[in-house]
Amino acid sequence: MKTVGFDIGGTQLRAAIFDEARKMTDSYRTENDKGITAAFNMDKLIDFILSKPYQYKRIVIGCPGTMDIRLGKLLCPPNLIGWDGFEIVKYVEERTGICTTLNNDANLAGLAEARAGAGAGYESVVFMGISTGIGGAYVYQDKLVIGANSNAAEFWNMVVNDDSYCHKNANAGSLNEQSSGSGLQRIASETYGRQMSTAELFERYRRLDVRALKIIEDAAEKLAKGIGNITCTIDPDIIIIGGAIALHNPDFVEKILERAKRYVLCPENLKVKFAAFGDDAGLIGAALLAEEG
Repeated sequence: MKTVGFDIGGTQLRAAIFDEARKMTDSYRTENDKGITAAFNMDKLIDFILSKPYQYKRIVIGCPGTMDIRLGKLLCPPNLIGWDGFEIVKYVEERTGICTTLNNDANLAGLAEARAGAGAGYESVVFMGISTGIGGAYVYQDKLVIGANSNAAEFWNMVVNDDSYCHKNANAGSLNEQSSGSGLQRIASETYGRQMSTAELFERYRRLDVRALKIIEDAAEKLAKGIGNITCTIDPDIIIIGGAIALHNPDFVEKILERAKRYVLCPENLKVKFAAFGDDAGLIGAALLAEEG
């Protein structure tokens, strides 16, 4: 029987079908249309898998937080407009009749990296995704640690300075608002007085533009402090860094890690690797979780 992974993002939705050998046999990608409801958006993924002549064992959904994993319900996810309170597991099960599980998208990416990717062979693995948002996961002995309220490893909400800016459901001065793709875009747009993408910001940074240099240096400093905070609370064997911004800007990550050594108790023991699975990590993690039955 096949298993299914759904990857719900703020800009796009993905579905992947896996065979018994965990090989991706079919996939689908579509826009997360903010002009329609969460249910109608989910229908696009559901219709895709139901159009295939397969029997399915389980569906695993990866979404950005916040959520109640045990209830299968989204709470107030900052990057999903109009999805607050959506009982996503109940909806998918009612439409498909297939047993469905919800988890954080970064958790699933971290599970994939810990079991089969850059963290394979380590007992205690932290995953940090630097992309549109800051995602996190903690995997211990190949098992996800989700916490009492589904909030373990939600590094995005870690306070790293006293900036008063506050996005939906985030702490003011949080890591997400200071160093994520959306945070960098906001800060750059305010600094330059016009809309600016993260791609243009990094381009100006590499041309040694003074304002871009300051923005990137500040973001690296906040992420370095975040890594320091993680190591003094979890003390993992290894930290895996993924996400589009990290993978497309390795020099930025090197700057973060060099600064992080100032914030960890034993800098010689700080072990960091780039993620192995790129954009597919969350879907691979969904397939792994689906195998648990």
